[in-house]
Amino acid sequence: MQSLIDKYNVPGPRYTSYPTVPYWNESSFTTDAWRKRLKIQFDRFNENEGISLYIHLPFCESLCTFCGCHKRITKRHEVEDPYINAILKEWQLYKQLLVEKPVIKEIHLGGGTPTFFSPDNLTRMIKGILKDAILDKDYSFSFEGHPNNTTKEHLQALYDVGFRRVSYGVQDYNMAVQIAIHRIQPFENVKNVTEWAREIGYTSVSHDIIFGLPYQTLEHVKYTIEKTKELQPDRIAFYSYAHVPWIKGNGQRGFSEENLPAAKLKRTQYETGKRLLESLGYIEIGMDHFALPYDELSMAMKNNTLHRNFMGYTTTQSKIMIGLGVSSISDSWTAFAQNEKKIEEYYKLLEENEIPVYRGHLLTQKDQIIRKHILNLMCNLKTEWTSTDEEMINFSEIKENLKEIEKDGLISIHSNSIIVLEKGRPFVRNVCMAFDILLQQKQPETRLFSMTV
Repeated sequence: MQSLIDKYNVPGPRYTSYPTVPYWNESSFTTDAWRKRLKIQFDRFNENEGISLYIHLPFCESLCTFCGCHKRITKRHEVEDPYINAILKEWQLYKQLLVEKPVIKEIHLGGGTPTFFSPDNLTRMIKGILKDAILDKDYSFSFEGHPNNTTKEHLQALYDVGFRRVSYGVQDYNMAVQIAIHRIQPFENVKNVTEWAREIGYTSVSHDIIFGLPYQTLEHVKYTIEKTKELQPDRIAFYSYAHVPWIKGNGQRGFSEENLPAAKLKRTQYETGKRLLESLGYIEIGMDHFALPYDELSMAMKNNTLHRNFMGYTTTQSKIMIGLGVSSISDSWTAFAQNEKKIEEYYKLLEENEIPVYRGHLLTQKDQIIRKHILNLMCNLKTEWTSTDEEMINFSEIKENLKEIEKDGLISIHSNSIIVLEKGRPFVRNVCMAFDILLQQKQPETRLFSMTV
């Protein structure tokens, strides 16, 4: 396995979208084109599939140095009201565009730190979102909670407006690692918020664990999973730390690259963690995720209904996702659009009654076909193409690009399909890269992506 890691551990996308953001064709994108494509797709899918909403809440009281998200560090909670007002204004602009009442299938609150906001402000925001909208009978609402500042009041308030899933960022329970990533978080805090959620009635509690963190040893990973066993979350995101300080700026420069586990140790951390999680009854879902057998994510994996979007893996099949808040990315299925990253610019556009996007990509027919196959691989570890697909894409070239991976026993290639074998699961991103025509045509001049393994 180590020789395979050495061979395939290269920079590569995580494929929450295709084309990936660095390969968006921004020159052909306009806000008007985004509005038109969204409206067409909304009219097509809203009634039967509903839409997903991602709401980005960027404020944090302190900086976690492992974080690659867009955030604003402040202890001034007077920023809450203006930001909630802006979210509701942006949503109103979208509702004016879409005309028909949106059917809300999914809402996810991400950050930043969503629980930076008071329970009252979060309630006001969600009630404002749901006003004059239709709630799908199988809706799913989830949020990311920080164990150090999520209160019972937060959990109860969000439960009262429909939230049933919560994800807590654990990262690692060892003090040396916590100090390095500036996230001092006792196990007791995670235990409290996990138990409170279950007492209130949340049906799914998820924990995020990261391997490859600075100063993190194999024993640290074992200890963190042993502690996680005591709380038995329904889902676990067990993923690799993405060290990209050249993109994310000073936030990821609180330690040097020499302090990170070497590639061999990092992979051992994952394989050991995976083995421990599976021994506890968790099932591996796609890439980096695990869930207990009864969880909806496990059922979706079993039934081949798993979906992946900018929020990660989901059981919701909605093709339309509208992102609200700074830096949020929206997806109409035929176009992507990203909001302004600077809060001041975001506010300025809203004051001018403009949907606050600043860049995006209009998917071509070829883009949509490639995305379909990358989604199949990321979610179901297999894909199959039709003669119609072959009219647009040169699958012979893709299969040729994958010959070495097949030779190494990671995949099986057939006349019109590819299957990722169990041995190949850690390398699914490398398999997807063979389908990524834009990446094949032009390798980035500077490193844009984290390492694949």
